[in-house]
Amino acid sequence: MVILPVFASGLGLVWFDTSYFVWIASELFGAVLVPRLRRRGATRVKRDRGSGALIIFTVFISIILAFSFGYAGIGMLPDWAFYLGFFLMFLGILVRQWAIAVLGRFFSLTVRIAEDHRVVEKRPYRLVRHPSYTGVLITFIGLALAVQSLGALLVLLGVFSISYGYRMRVEEKATFRARRRLRQLHETNKTNHTIPHLTSDATIRHRVLSCKLEVHT
Repeated sequence: MVILPVFASGLGLVWFDTSYFVWIASELFGAVLVPRLRRRGATRVKRDRGSGALIIFTVFISIILAFSFGYAGIGMLPDWAFYLGFFLMFLGILVRQWAIAVLGRFFSLTVRIAEDHRVVEKRPYRLVRHPSYTGVLITFIGLALAVQSLGALLVLLGVFSISYGYRMRVEEKATFRARRRLRQLHETNKTNHTIPHLTSDATIRHRVLSCKLEVHT
C-alpha cells in the first residue's frame, strides 16, 4: 500500500488545493486585473529588459518541478512541514497583496517610467525595498514545505534568486537612471534661472514628473 503525502490525500489535498487556488486568483486579480483598471497616466519608457517574461517562464517551470518532486518524494519532509507550508503560503499571499494595495495604481508587473509616479515609503516599504517580492519568497517557501519536498525547496529558492534577482537589478538600474535624470533637470533649472523667467514653473514641474519611476516592487 502506497502512503501518499499529506498534500495529496484527504483533507490535506483540499487545504492544499484551496491555498493554491487562492494564490493564483490573487495574482490574476490583485496583481494583473485591478492594477490595470486603476492605472492612469501615460507611460514614457519601458525598461523591463525581459525580466517579466523570465519570471513567468521560470516560475511556471519551477512549480511543475515542485509538484513532481513532491509526488516523487524527493527529499521527503515530515508531515508537520505541510501545515507550516500551508500557513506560509497564505502569509506570503497577504504580504504581497498588502504591498500591491499600498502602491495602488502605481503598481506594475513590468519596469516602466511614468509621468506622475511618486516614491512610496510607507507601511511595508518602510521595512524592505521590495515587499511584494518578500511575499513571493514566503509563498515559494510555503509551497515547497506544503509539498513536503526538500528538492522542491531548493528549486524554488534557486528560481527566486535567479529570476527575481535579475528583476531587482533591472529595477535598480532604472531607478538610478531616473534619479540621475531628475538631478540633471534640477541642474538645468538652476542654470536657466540665471536669466529670469526663461523657464516657467509649470514646465519645470512637467519635466520633473516625466522622469518619475513606476516599478513593480
